Amino acid sequence: MALQDVCKWQSPDTQGPSPHLPQAGGWAVPRGCDPQTFLQIHGPRLAHGTTTLAFRFRHGVIAAADTRSSCGSYVACPASCKVIPVHQHLLGTTSGTSADCATWYRVLQRELRLRELREGQLPSVASAAKLLSAMMSRYRGLDLCVATALCGWDRSGPMLFYVYSDGTRLQGNIFSVGSGSPYAYGVLDRGYRYDMSTQEAYALARCAVAHATHRDAYSGGSVDLFHVRESGWEHVSRSDACVLYMELQKLLEPEPEEDASHAHPEPATAHRAAEERELSVGPGEMTPGDYRMPAGTETVATKSTTRAARETGTQALSQQGRELAACLHVNG
Repeated sequence: MALQDVCKWQSPDTQGPSPHLPQAGGWAVPRGCDPQTFLQIHGPRLAHGTTTLAFRFRHGVIAAADTRSSCGSYVACPASCKVIPVHQHLLGTTSGTSADCATWYRVLQRELRLRELREGQLPSVASAAKLLSAMMSRYRGLDLCVATALCGWDRSGPMLFYVYSDGTRLQGNIFSVGSGSPYAYGVLDRGYRYDMSTQEAYALARCAVAHATHRDAYSGGSVDLFHVRESGWEHVSRSDACVLYMELQKLLEPEPEEDASHAHPEPATAHRAAEERELSVGPGEMTPGDYRMPAGTETVATKSTTRAARETGTQALSQQGRELAACLHVNG
């Protein structure tokens, strides 16, 4: 029913375009009735990106993400949370449209809670991934953009699933989603081991996201790190991505070794004077002026001093720095 039939409203007769509503039954079908075509023609062209990752190892599942929400060339929020808890033993990373991700995770939380009340226990991670995939697949082709990695611990142990809004559902050990995922995969593929320790897993996740934020313009802010254990999930840390990357660069930067023989070359006159003094004194005698060590001995002493300084500096690194250094040595 038209608005004019309800409110008895009539527009005045004026020259030019009239704002009155059409008669009842005379509505033309707007182009917005086909959402896909309408969005393709009139939708905003806003580039967005992120870096999220998750991997499974013997002590649980690690989930990490940056905190920058981008909208075109603008940073909409520098401190957003892209890892959303679903319940005590399940959380997921979000990539795509922020509103779609938040909405569908609320829907998933509601459905899992209802199943828990009906069945008396929480559904498995595989059941949650299948449910989310089935719900979103009905909206295929309507510009829904949700890409998530579901990380949880159930009766089968640590589990990891990738779910996309077109209904795709994959199970695996490593997933990285977002515009920075190629850079994160480069670090993960070289440093991942299923039998890693907890600290090595933390260092690998921080290293992967930090490198991705440095190379990807749409990723940045901080690095959120979560760990899903058998007892439940925990938020491990939030570290500044720029500071973390600078620490990684300092650990990777080689220390130059100075060669004493090249740094302090002997003048030709001094060399000839030393030879004449050696000939005049004899091979087995030394004069008070012969206080310099031979060039080879001085070089060995300089290298030993540099090596000792390097070992002392390595021992003085913080706990997080040592973990990152170990991760980088494994990757390198």
